[in-house]
Amino acid sequence: MKLELPRGMRDLEAEEFANISYVRDKFFETARLFNFKLMEPSPLEMLATLEAKSGASISNEIYAFKDKGDRDVALRFDLTIGLTRHVTARRDLKMPAKIAAFAGVWRYDEPQAGRYRYFHQWDVEVYGPFSQESDAEVIEFVSMFFKKLGLQVVIEVNDRQLVEQFIKTKLGISTEEAMLEMFRAVDKVPKKGAQGVLSEYKDRISPEKLQALIELSTVKGTVDEVASKADVKDLASWQKFASLMDSLKSRKVEGARVNLGIVRGLDYYSGVVFEAFDPSADSGALVGGGRYDRLTEAFGRKDIGATGVAGGVERIVMALQRHGILKQISKPLVYVAYASDDVRGRALEIASTLRNEGIMTDYDILGRALRKQLDDASTKGAAFTVIVAPTELASDKVTVRSMKDGAENNYPIDILAEKLQEMLRA
Repeated sequence: MKLELPRGMRDLEAEEFANISYVRDKFFETARLFNFKLMEPSPLEMLATLEAKSGASISNEIYAFKDKGDRDVALRFDLTIGLTRHVTARRDLKMPAKIAAFAGVWRYDEPQAGRYRYFHQWDVEVYGPFSQESDAEVIEFVSMFFKKLGLQVVIEVNDRQLVEQFIKTKLGISTEEAMLEMFRAVDKVPKKGAQGVLSEYKDRISPEKLQALIELSTVKGTVDEVASKADVKDLASWQKFASLMDSLKSRKVEGARVNLGIVRGLDYYSGVVFEAFDPSADSGALVGGGRYDRLTEAFGRKDIGATGVAGGVERIVMALQRHGILKQISKPLVYVAYASDDVRGRALEIASTLRNEGIMTDYDILGRALRKQLDDASTKGAAFTVIVAPTELASDKVTVRSMKDGAENNYPIDILAEKLQEMLRA
């Protein structure tokens, strides 16, 4: 029988798992700094719950099926939906609720290089307030998180309400569906180009009005630069949006700028939207987020707002590798070798003692000759090898060999852990 994985799946080997763990640890560290409470939503949801976010057509893009009780269920395709379901159902939660999550998600996308159907995602959400200080909080989180990773990013920010007001007052379009169609069209410009989008929508949207919106979407820069380039200063949402950017400046958020072309394609976004990019590579957004009060309302909670951000971990790992700044911080290894079978039991005692003292320790489980054990220690990258031999053991001592330069010293067993910790710190 040929053993194969389903298409789009892969096993995480040691190096890749370590890379993901590194990003996860930095995420947890940042979440604690902002006092986000960590949780993980259920991996399995009712299909109707997921459809509340993205419509009935989402079943074609996710892992959806009937369970043994003939219920329509699906694997989560992001973390936002589960967190929002949880919060809206918990009327006992004190607001604001600041929640963070890190977990795997499933999407039935076409597999590509570096893109799989199961991948990892991190997510932070602020529920309760409708104020844009919540938006500033999650944007500052993004800035701090990437700073801890050592990756410089550009955070491009927009406000859906600002663009909606532009469409209504400047272009004379007021119906909800027509505005959403405009948003969908503009969201395709980075991939298809302006002419491609104009051609695609020529029978659905006035080309002149769509052209005006596309021109608006190209405007980016500081608040003052955007105000001088775009006809938005007289819109009611502009001053509010400008105050958000001032808040980010006060928070010392680096790399944040206005980009009137960031609209986020999902229809449930209702206010501030933003994405973070690696400016040195054309690899798409590393994270995306914004305000989505429409989702909490769809779940029956008009009384609470919601804003948040999520990032694809594997894509972030690739960016870190591209810049050569992925740091694998691991403890140095100590290897315990034994010269003969009659001292093997004592060698195992020493290995266990070192582990109890917090020293990463390995030994040969195959019972090979000492020379083979030393080769194994070298192969595994051990910093030091403790050699247990009958002669030294008679004096309650062992030999410690540096695997870097071959230097050897004898130490009493009762101070071995202490000596090794000193040498490992040096």
